[in-house]
Amino acid sequence: MTNHILNVENLRTRFQTPDGEVEAVNDVNFHIDPGETLGVVGESGSGKTQIFLAVMGLLAKNGKATGTVRYKDSDILNIPSRQLNKIRGVTMSMIFQDPMTSLNPFLKISKQMTEVLVEHRGMSEGDALKRAINMLDRVGIPGAAQRVHMYPHEFSGGMRQRVMIAMALLCDPEVLIADEPTTALDVTVQAQILDLLRDLKKDFNTAIVMITHDLGVVAGLCDRVMVMYGGRVIETGTVRDIFYDSHHPYTEGLLKSMPRIDTASEDSLFAIPGQPPNLQNLPQGCAYQERCDYVMDRCRAARPPLIGFDTGRASACFREDGQ
Repeated sequence: MTNHILNVENLRTRFQTPDGEVEAVNDVNFHIDPGETLGVVGESGSGKTQIFLAVMGLLAKNGKATGTVRYKDSDILNIPSRQLNKIRGVTMSMIFQDPMTSLNPFLKISKQMTEVLVEHRGMSEGDALKRAINMLDRVGIPGAAQRVHMYPHEFSGGMRQRVMIAMALLCDPEVLIADEPTTALDVTVQAQILDLLRDLKKDFNTAIVMITHDLGVVAGLCDRVMVMYGGRVIETGTVRDIFYDSHHPYTEGLLKSMPRIDTASEDSLFAIPGQPPNLQNLPQGCAYQERCDYVMDRCRAARPPLIGFDTGRASACFREDGQ
């Protein structure tokens, strides 16, 4: 038996739309161990968020997930909500990208935060409120004792995001899935939140999944990286592997797109040419072929499989030896 706290195998998600079926995630495999931080990177539409909405049982009604998602020793994919609620938001929490759609506009923040502690931790209302205030203070909300009694619309976008982060951390989750948690925050607050996540990892051995576009966040927080493109994993490795020895052309493009101090004098920033593929009409062969500088006839004829070539490393590209 492995010590993986979360193990995902052959995960696929499909959505029925008026224009036909869309496969948003295709044959994704990964694991995460206690105390480890996994960075999941890729452009919008690459399937990053849909993986973890499927894990949490939160896909849209027109979506369907297949495969295996094991939390500790239990397969939790597609189990009834009543069973999943004993895990979801308690030992496994998710910080969502858009706090305004995740907070109930009709309930005060105090009610939304204390409810989970009273229900799942058996706390009294008074103790739950104290913990809620303490957590709001930890994520940098000034005057937390007063502001906890406000409604979501009385907070700025950045403040609402901090409330969402505080709510996700209330029960000291064993697995924390963070979907672009610092997007709406200024750099000072972003640094505070990242420090908070590091403390959580250190103090409680929390496993963290960081879904992000920001490779700087990945470099500062993560242990391993999973790069997504066109609904598939196209490269995996440690942070050092990915930043200093990337093998997939798409990963190289992402790294070149990062603003750097040593290239600040150049006229323009690098951008990957073209657009991400239409998931409803993926090309035959490699999904990255139209944007790739190294494309070969072979790339247009067949999709390169994700092949491991070193301990913990894998890439889906025909440039690699043996493919």
